[in-house]
Amino acid sequence: MDPSKNIYKYERKEVATFMRRLYDRELTTISGGNISLRITNQIILITPSATDKGRMKWKEIGISTIFGENLTPDLKPSIELNMHLSIYKKKKDVMAIIHAHPVYASSFTAMKCKINTCLTSEACAILGDPVVVPYALMGTTELANLAAENIMISDILLLENHGILAAGSSLLQAFDKVEVLESAAKMTVITEMLNKISPLSKSRVLQIKKLFR
Repeated sequence: MDPSKNIYKYERKEVATFMRRLYDRELTTISGGNISLRITNQIILITPSATDKGRMKWKEIGISTIFGENLTPDLKPSIELNMHLSIYKKKKDVMAIIHAHPVYASSFTAMKCKINTCLTSEACAILGDPVVVPYALMGTTELANLAAENIMISDILLLENHGILAAGSSLLQAFDKVEVLESAAKMTVITEMLNKISPLSKSRVLQIKKLFR
């Protein structure tokens, strides 16, 4: 399949747009992070490896089968392709995945403390309780399996000493989770530094969870 052809052009444009937005918002590095989008039960789109994430174009977005067959051989698949595929196989309602390295949220993956998601109602509703995934070498089957196992607990994963991953029903929803997570991480640092933490009460958290159930 020639990646220059217009197949899935609109969807590939969307993936490229969100990748550029992720870089512009300083939520990942120029070579780090990856985004994927499920097109059908058999086909996904994914950002390639070793490409300038800040200038990504739609023709650079790879196409893969759910079994890992690269349908755009001129593009080198992301090193985390198997992690994305494992999550799609495990959780059928996931339609988009964003893996990134935002500074504040990623810092918490290297510390023995949690991001406080109960400082604002928005964070509580959108993030719930992110799960910390034990360390595994990037790009490995071990990491892919751990991510797929933990995605059944939470749509937001903190990959130990690595970065974060957010899954959603759309690119917009997954991106929103990444942004809100980074904001929650910043707020956690600020409130801890000032020692003036006033989180949502348990009853308020319960109200929010019931509202968005």
